[in-house]
Amino acid sequence: MILLECGSVSNDHPSLEDELQALVGAYPETAVVVLGEDEDPRHISEILAWGARGYIPTSVSLSVAIGALCLALAGGTFVPASALQNSDRERSLRQQSVHSMLGLSERQAAVADAVALGKPNKIIAYELDLCESTVKVHLRSIMRKLQARNRTEIAFKLHSAKSGVHSIS
Repeated sequence: MILLECGSVSNDHPSLEDELQALVGAYPETAVVVLGEDEDPRHISEILAWGARGYIPTSVSLSVAIGALCLALAGGTFVPASALQNSDRERSLRQQSVHSMLGLSERQAAVADAVALGKPNKIIAYELDLCESTVKVHLRSIMRKLQARNRTEIAFKLHSAKSGVHSIS
């Protein structure tokens, strides 16, 4: 096993990338694990894409670090939980941004997301603790704001806005 410490500065990507890929190329049967301070999910995914079998942030306990090394030795890949939690938070913030960009209130956004998942009004009402008639009112408002004629168009326009592929108008 090779344990590579990447320091506190994450903008040193070119030399870290070269060094990591050289190690992985020179020793393909050897697990390379990176130790560093940066817990940015993008930074960690880059390191894993370059061939590392794990990324251990310096913030983890010694027992977690030892467990991560054992996992890499056994053929697994270690990703810190903080990186996964941060990426969930970022995804949630992006969704909120898309909803506000479309002019949807928090409740309308929840109804629109449920419609996009194909849920019927009765289920949406139950899950959001609303009356079915309130769900229908929200749907009419969502259709007006998104200029959609039906539930399918709501789902399409919401998906398009989130992926940034198509325009909303």
